[in-house]
Amino acid sequence: MVTQHETYIKRCIEIAKNGLGNTRPNPSVGAVLTYNNNIIGEGYTSPYGGNHAEVNAINSVSNKKLLKEATLYVTLEPCSHYGKTPPCSDLIIKYGIPNVVIGCVDDNTQVAGKGIKKLKNAGCNVTVGVMEKACKKHHKRFFTYHNKRRPYIILKWAESIDGFIAPITKDQLKPVWITNELSRQIVHKWRAEEQAILVGTNTVNQDNPSLTTRDWAGQNPIRVVIDKEEKLQKNHAIFNDKAETIIINKNNINFSKNITKQITHLLFKKNITSVIIEGGTKTLQTFIDENIWDEARVFTGNTSFKSGVTAPKFSGNLVSEEKIITDTLKIYTND
Repeated sequence: MVTQHETYIKRCIEIAKNGLGNTRPNPSVGAVLTYNNNIIGEGYTSPYGGNHAEVNAINSVSNKKLLKEATLYVTLEPCSHYGKTPPCSDLIIKYGIPNVVIGCVDDNTQVAGKGIKKLKNAGCNVTVGVMEKACKKHHKRFFTYHNKRRPYIILKWAESIDGFIAPITKDQLKPVWITNELSRQIVHKWRAEEQAILVGTNTVNQDNPSLTTRDWAGQNPIRVVIDKEEKLQKNHAIFNDKAETIIINKNNINFSKNITKQITHLLFKKNITSVIIEGGTKTLQTFIDENIWDEARVFTGNTSFKSGVTAPKFSGNLVSEEKIITDTLKIYTND
């Protein structure tokens, strides 16, 4: 049976999804305020530098007098330190909100229980760990960044029904589509949710991709290209002004060993919390072989090449499978 606390934390997670891709490198938190078991306010994290979820939820309450008898639900522990904005815990205390229900503790060393301690010391009744697993899943980018000191890594590719991601040869400098238009739009939605997108030199030279969110409303990710041999030409679309582009070559990493660890460390230092890797096979396989990945999203289209560039080989835990018109999408986690 779902409890009252679980119902409202679930609502927090749902509204927190509205901030995905806009709050980076901050986590997208959701907050709900209730009075007499009715929602009187809610909010999620504003774009980086703006209000946190708790502030937006409090600001949305028209009658602030109700806050002294309200319960605040939030997916992640309220902050206790000054950053771009003042501590949320201080605002909660200021308005005298007596009850705070938290999905999961913030692992960031600047918080890490300090917000909970401050609230308790001020007399708040604090409950921690409601729908903790679901909240940690929602904040997977944030926790990976702080605990593993690297971005959350998503592998993505599309393959034909006979296991190829591209034909051997093609006539034009553009992708040969394996999936349908709806699947491709979903990929653009994913790009808007992640902070960076990474590909190898061959993908750029053969497809000339823009690596933007053309088919979805949202921020373009930072473009990252591995260019070991420095073969890229400046006339490629990745060098337009639609998004920042980072080139990884022998000037910033050593290609003789631990390539993926060096790349992820470089991106970590640039405060990049998540990366979606879109190809090609060599780049994807390198991350797989060095076991630096968290999630794989694999489309299988209703296309047959009979021969071509073989899709990456990997093993993972299948967590979901769905049909998207003529395509099949399978999502795996690296457990």
